[in-house]
Amino acid sequence: MLIETKGISKTFGTGSSAVHANVDINITIPSGMIQGVLGENGAGKSTLMKILSGFIRADSGQILLDGKPVDIRTPVDAIRYGIGMLHQDPLDFPPMHVLDNFMLGQDGRLILDPNKARDELLRLEERFGFSISPESYVDSLTVGERQQLEIMRLLWMGVQILILDEPTTGISAPQKEVLFSTIRSLAQEGKTIIFVSHKLEDVELLCYKVAVFRQGIFVGEMQPPYMTEKLVEMMFNKAISLEKHEPSTMGSVNLKMSSLEIEGYRIHINAGNLELLAGEVIGLSGMEGSGQELLLRCCAGLIRPVAGQLMIGSKNLTGKPYLAFLENNVAFLPASRLEEGLVPGMTLMEHFILAEKSRGFFLDLVDGRTRANDRISEYNIHGTPSTPVESLSGGNQQRALLALLRTPLNVLLLEHPTRGLDIESTIYIWRKLKERCSKGTAIIFISSDLEEILQYSDRILVFFSGRVSPPLEAASTSVDQLGQLIGGKGWEVFSRQGEENAKA
Repeated sequence: MLIETKGISKTFGTGSSAVHANVDINITIPSGMIQGVLGENGAGKSTLMKILSGFIRADSGQILLDGKPVDIRTPVDAIRYGIGMLHQDPLDFPPMHVLDNFMLGQDGRLILDPNKARDELLRLEERFGFSISPESYVDSLTVGERQQLEIMRLLWMGVQILILDEPTTGISAPQKEVLFSTIRSLAQEGKTIIFVSHKLEDVELLCYKVAVFRQGIFVGEMQPPYMTEKLVEMMFNKAISLEKHEPSTMGSVNLKMSSLEIEGYRIHINAGNLELLAGEVIGLSGMEGSGQELLLRCCAGLIRPVAGQLMIGSKNLTGKPYLAFLENNVAFLPASRLEEGLVPGMTLMEHFILAEKSRGFFLDLVDGRTRANDRISEYNIHGTPSTPVESLSGGNQQRALLALLRTPLNVLLLEHPTRGLDIESTIYIWRKLKERCSKGTAIIFISSDLEEILQYSDRILVFFSGRVSPPLEAASTSVDQLGQLIGGKGWEVFSRQGEENAKA
């Protein structure tokens, strides 16, 4: 299906605070095309995709499908026209079964036949090489599996144009290979794929053509062979390069694990012994669902260990609740910003007021607004104190989460801290995190990006099938070594080392 936009424009807000998210966008995407869409955070990519998929309406302009104008007012209209969107944060119902989620949104019937739906789900799984039990609960699935479920649901609903918003964020390398294989297969069948991303390597590997957005404007397109430097310059209107890795200055022990064991729904983790030093950064790497999230949440007091001991400084907090960890200056930033990190419907100012320790019975709104303006300026958040957090771009939501952190902090625990962020935002976020380290904060973070793990970690822990590697020095570890360990190769070296240490 051929899709065209003619003069699409969208503005949020009024007056001096107005944000021009899309400005006169004209773009054509033929059937069978894998169209890449690149741009910095807040460039207008997601706004245009939400207009095409019916989640918001354009102020002006026109959408044409196969040359015919269409009026898309809601996501239901978009589905009827054959347009479906896979969002960066899956729009599913975690407490429900896979099959129930698969059946959601089907048009034309009040009651669906679950046996027919199950057969169709299994047929699609076989077709694409997926493996998801219809009886599983969605909250037990990995992000990659939730994406697979949503793709199958949209295809069953008859989608001919599939929009994917940052689909490789938070999934493992093997899951990305499965996703890319699925996308190529759909394009060969004549379906139109729009692949929105900030990851240049993903776009260059997968897409037949790339459109670049900057500050709400469509600035141009490029076809293979891609020139990475030119794409970066188009995105930011300047050259961007990664900062050099600077080893942290270590201090006292901020966190200590002793014979720590953690139990999850699917997996038992023997985390063993670890000392995390003030100023140190430890990266956790492994396929999603290998136990990194369990360890991070245990260190935050959100999950209790089944064995072992957890010390924060000189205090034994083993089995203590989340509040005890907060009181001992431990902070946790989840990957799901709007589900666990921020409160949709509340403004930035309200978040900053609630994040501070109470100074009395009544809230000081004047002080809250002043504090909000200071934090917005310090963290370069594109918003105002009255901006609802759900209207911010992913990058600005992440900056808001960092701005909410108290000072001082002993330990900062981060799930995918640069998830969905462009290069410039990633560099900025890590600069702010390193500032924390220079003041004695120790950091443990999860990332599916191996380059990020190596770039910003001092030491690395690799997770595989319930096993945790000894700490690896990041400076002497390569991407290839990490990839092999994540895939289960090379672990016999650690077994031999353990035996030798036991004998000694």
